[in-house]
Amino acid sequence: MTIIEHTELIRRFADDFTGLQEAVLARMNGICAPETAAALEHASLAGPIAVALAHADVLARGEVRRAELSAQPAERLRRLRAHARRVRRARSQAEAQSKEQRARCLTGRSRPVDPLELRVASRASLAAFAGALRQELRDRGLPDGTPQAPESDLARWAWDRRTGDDELPAAVRELRDCDDDAFVRALLRDGREEENPYLEHEAVAERWSRHARATLAWGRYAIGQAERDVLASIPSLRHTRLDALDDAYQDAAVLAARYREALLRVMELHERIRACVTTGPFADLIAQGRAAALARFADAEPEVWHRVRELVMRHQADCRERADGCPQCHRALATLLPDARCADTAANGDGEHPAETVRADVDRYALLADLPGSAVVAVADAAVGDDSALCGYGWAAEDGTTGCGDSLASSSGEAEVIGVCAAALSLLEPHEDAPVVVLCDSAQAVDVVDAALRSADPALAHRTLLFPESRHLMGRLLRHRHRVQVRWLKGHIGHDLNETADAFARLALRRVTGRIPASVARKEETRILRSFGSGAGFLPVAA
Repeated sequence: MTIIEHTELIRRFADDFTGLQEAVLARMNGICAPETAAALEHASLAGPIAVALAHADVLARGEVRRAELSAQPAERLRRLRAHARRVRRARSQAEAQSKEQRARCLTGRSRPVDPLELRVASRASLAAFAGALRQELRDRGLPDGTPQAPESDLARWAWDRRTGDDELPAAVRELRDCDDDAFVRALLRDGREEENPYLEHEAVAERWSRHARATLAWGRYAIGQAERDVLASIPSLRHTRLDALDDAYQDAAVLAARYREALLRVMELHERIRACVTTGPFADLIAQGRAAALARFADAEPEVWHRVRELVMRHQADCRERADGCPQCHRALATLLPDARCADTAANGDGEHPAETVRADVDRYALLADLPGSAVVAVADAAVGDDSALCGYGWAAEDGTTGCGDSLASSSGEAEVIGVCAAALSLLEPHEDAPVVVLCDSAQAVDVVDAALRSADPALAHRTLLFPESRHLMGRLLRHRHRVQVRWLKGHIGHDLNETADAFARLALRRVTGRIPASVARKEETRILRSFGSGAGFLPVAA
């Protein structure tokens, strides 16, 4: 095969999604032509291959689910499951290779190294340095706010100044300026109807990447609804509803592929930004801004600045990497300063607050000594599946009552909130005027419900609660917010109520997904009550 032919094959795969997917699956099954296999190894195809396999992975699992729900012969089901496992492995390998390829592209790219004093100060006293940097950027007319990566914000500012709003296509301006719900609807249209070429524009690519995960959740929501319809119909009428389930998996496959594309596009954008800001006037502008911010920091925090300079001078006296500017030394040096521990805690990348850790430690085993004797205490838990948004939840109370049910959730956190709300609502009516306390082993769910109860504002929970089912439950719960508390309980420590709630949640998930017949589910429910409620008088309650 000539170089020209090889290059043409690579170009064809880059432009032909279906052809690329077929070639990748053929290689996975060992029936790929040598010249095709060689072309697929080209570095430029690493990302597109991961996209193609993300699409194929969802389709393969959809075929398995249809076979499970349509009483296919065991041998066919075995083959479909084996194929789905191969595709999943190939997808994982492709995503790892794409990540490695991206890392290789970045390796060796030089970028300016800030003075060691600046890096130590900014890491050890994050809040103080960030405040100085924010003020410096504001004075220079640069983007407001505290940038996590000033380079990105400066490049975005430069783009706006260079192009102007009037040069952006109208469709791009609409995507950039609409609210989040409208943007997610646009992404769903992109995945289900027609691809939107404007999503790749620099002005909206990052927003596309941020919200693409929400579209995956709505794809799983459609699968969950279709599954429910299939399971609710008699076998002789399932064909049409199985076709609807196929359609839902087809849409979900496209959404998964577009999610991977969004990640690729935003990584390419960041690479262009990095290349832009490490050379020329942008690099000088960034260096000037950070140096000026350091001067502001030194004036505002003279004692810290003195300790930083003294520490750096002692370190550079004998550091083997001082000729290269001590590129990695700031991490270790910052930990030697008194402010470093506080800065690291405040800068938790997951957005957690120090108070959360304190609360979890104090309430580690959900000590309830401060509750009145009339309080009704229950533990709630939830279980989620893989492809579908269907979830199961369960709860068990100290008064011996239990409950379980199913719903639709975009994440495990949303499912846990559903369980908490369902437990509280089930206990409020039979225990008039008594306070209800629901324990949950999900810190995220506890924080979400607690914030909504304290503020009486369900909108505070909407970032976690994506679907209407959970939002409806939260709205109902807020009517009784003065009688309800939610607290954290460490999970899987042998707490009887917690183990009972967990078992009921898993049973509810198996039941709603049709993986256990109703008669068997009833026997399993009885077994759970006997196993965890012996001597406690557990009573089943319909949720």
